[in-house]
Order: sequence, then C-alpha cells, then structure tokens
Amino acid sequence: NQSTNEPINQSTNEPINQSTILLAEDNPDVVAYLAACLPDYRLLVGKDGQEAIDIALEQVPDLVITDVMMPHKDGFEVCRTIRHDERSSHIPIIMLTAKADLDSKLEGLGHGADAYLAKPFHKEELLLRIRKLLEQRRLLRRHYLAVAGLSNSSGAMKEIPQVPDPEDQFVKKVRCVVEAQLDNPGFDVEQLCRAVAMSHSQLHRKLSALTGFPATRFIRLVRLNKARELLQNPALSISAIAFDTGFNDPSYFGRVFRQEVGVSPQEWREQVALHGVSVN
Repeated sequence: NQSTNEPINQSTNEPINQSTILLAEDNPDVVAYLAACLPDYRLLVGKDGQEAIDIALEQVPDLVITDVMMPHKDGFEVCRTIRHDERSSHIPIIMLTAKADLDSKLEGLGHGADAYLAKPFHKEELLLRIRKLLEQRRLLRRHYLAVAGLSNSSGAMKEIPQVPDPEDQFVKKVRCVVEAQLDNPGFDVEQLCRAVAMSHSQLHRKLSALTGFPATRFIRLVRLNKARELLQNPALSISAIAFDTGFNDPSYFGRVFRQEVGVSPQEWREQVALHGVSVN
C-alpha cells in the first residue's frame, strides 16, 4: 500500500530524503488527486480506516491526512487511535471531509486532529497546512532535546502554543532507560527497543521525529552528556569516565567525544576549568 512517489536525485541516482505522509482514503480518485498535489512527499496509502491505523503504527509517518467517512473505521477512530498510541501519538493529523458543519469540525479536533479541511479544499491551503505542521514539529525538537538533557535551551517555546505531555513523558522514559544502562557497554538499540516495547523502525521513526536523532545516536549522546558532566570532576581519570559511560576503549571514547563535541575530553576538561563551560 505504499506509493512509488519517491523522486530520485539525478546526480547520485538515490532517493531524496523527504517527509512521509500517510493518506487514509477509500476513494481512488481522491487518492490520485492528493498524490498529484504532493509530489515532494513520500506517500503511503491506507484504503480504509483499519488499514490506515495498521500502517501508521507500523511505519510511523511524519503526517497523516485522513478522510472522515471510510469503511471499517472512520476518520475519527483513525485519529483517536493514532493519538492514543505511544508509537504514533506525536504524528500531526489533517482531516478532510465533506462534513463542513461546526459539530463535525469540533468532533475531529476533539479526537486530536491538528487541522480540519472541508472538501472541496484548495490545494494551496492543504500544502500550507502540511508545511506549517511539519515546521512546527521541527521547532519542537529543541524542546525535546532539552527534555532529553541534550540541550540547555529549556526556555519557553514561543512559536509552539502547546507542547504535548505524552511526548515529554516518552522522551523522559527513553532517556531514563539509557541512563540506567550508562556503564553497560553492551546496551544497544535492540535492548532499548525491548525496554520501550517498540520495534527498531518504530523507535527510529519516533525518536528521529521528536529529537532529530535516531536511536543509536541518541544513546551515544546521552552517554557523552554524562561524560561531560563527569569531566568536571578533576579527581576522575578520563579512562574511568570512559568506562563509567559505557565505552570499553578509552581511545575510542576520545575519538567519539571529539567527533561529537569538537575537542578531546582533556581539552574539554581544560576549557571547563579555565572558562567554566556548561555541561551542555
């Protein structure tokens, strides 16, 4: 049920990295029209409500566009299910419907839709809504990085009127799982997936959407964040800090630290001693 709407970079012959949109729509003519409106996005298609839910939970798209009237489960149920499942709760949802009355709109928004467009809709309005919702998701990354302890930009997000609490809790949970295993060099993405009850692809998609980092790099950054904290204690050797943060090889720790931070652990420690550089 995945369309091949995937443009190719002519110079490398590789698919262009792009946002994925799930279309929940049972009318093939509407699907064809939406696909024509969205050439810059990778599209997935669910032909009924249940199929759309299954695709959303398994593939975790960047945005969902759903009709209201569909077989098996309607758009309200699609919206409610996506919004209440931890794997997909962060995904922006646009509802499209011929039911333009206020009660229907309020019902859609009440089930967690981010936008509600009445048919026939204007292509320009749909594209603008998509662009703004994806842009809002990118702006939220700064907030979630702060929640993960990977950024000190914890100030108010003026551009974002409301930060969803379930996503805060999810990022905190993943961070706590990783921090509990900091001195375990064998702790990897597969163990993290089991701890949060998600598949590798689900966790990758959700963490990347929220923080901009896939699970492998998220684990590494949490380790290095703790290392920077420990480096402020001059009584601890750099080798000890490497082992305490899950690196079996202090030389490898030094290379990874320089790659992410820009200086060696010793240079960073000296900068802290000299200038009082913050952990983040």
